[in-house]
Amino acid sequence: MSLKDIKFGVSTWLWTSPFSTETVSLFPKIKEMGYDVVEIPVEDPALLDVEKVKQALAENGLRPVICGAFGPSRDLTHEDPTYHQTSFDYIEACMDICVELGASFLAGPMYSAVGKARLVSPEQKKAEWERAVTNLRKVCDMAEERGLKIALEPLNRFESDLVNTAEDVMRLVRDIDHPAANVLLDGFHMNIEEPDIERAIRLAGDKLIHLQVSENYRGTPGTGQTRWDAYKRGLEAINYKGAVSIESFTPEVKELAGAVCIWRPLVPSQDGFAREGLQFLRQWAEGEESEQRKNAEKASTYTK
Repeated sequence: MSLKDIKFGVSTWLWTSPFSTETVSLFPKIKEMGYDVVEIPVEDPALLDVEKVKQALAENGLRPVICGAFGPSRDLTHEDPTYHQTSFDYIEACMDICVELGASFLAGPMYSAVGKARLVSPEQKKAEWERAVTNLRKVCDMAEERGLKIALEPLNRFESDLVNTAEDVMRLVRDIDHPAANVLLDGFHMNIEEPDIERAIRLAGDKLIHLQVSENYRGTPGTGQTRWDAYKRGLEAINYKGAVSIESFTPEVKELAGAVCIWRPLVPSQDGFAREGLQFLRQWAEGEESEQRKNAEKASTYTK
């Protein structure tokens, strides 16, 4: 069995930040490279002329995935309810963009602010967990009203102290207890937190609606230590039908690079990253193991 029918995507964060109407200039290149899906990270909804983005997607035959960005002011676990309202307003704006662009879900670690990683008492952690559950149930209602789902993303221990693993996010989904609550898994975070990648994917099961990948060091797929065989077994076991999307970042945008701790260029060329990564993923999905190894060796040489 293979994953040959899977669609592949790439995040515009590989080249630039924040996403604005002008970022659609990347779409022809993304399509020419062979991608079917483009991840649009909405850092500021006001920067998007949605009609122009919609037109660019149609002209290039790309399907959108909308991802949220959750900085310090967007925190559904904060003790101050004004932070919750700020989050709701932002999430609602992102969901309206989803509807207008034809995306079926909003993705991201929307349970808390990214970077909120502390050692807190069990009592405080329980209180913050309960706030996340309560507020995400409201978010799910917002999604359901629009015919959408949400895809909740676990983050590694350096970026969140609340939801780090597939087991954590599935407990969160169970506690929310709403059909709109689903899961996004990101290979970079999984490579830090999961003892068994295949088991993590199986645990998410049919709740897994999006998968982001890069190498263990955020680099080009096929050039690092990632257990791609485990990913493949897990995805085949759950009959995964979503997209597999490359997410990494450019060091050229200093604010973004600082936020994700990329202190050096990972590749000579971001375009090369996207092309080599997609070539590897296509061979991986089709089960061409010998060709996959050759491509990994070639890409590894390319990135040195």
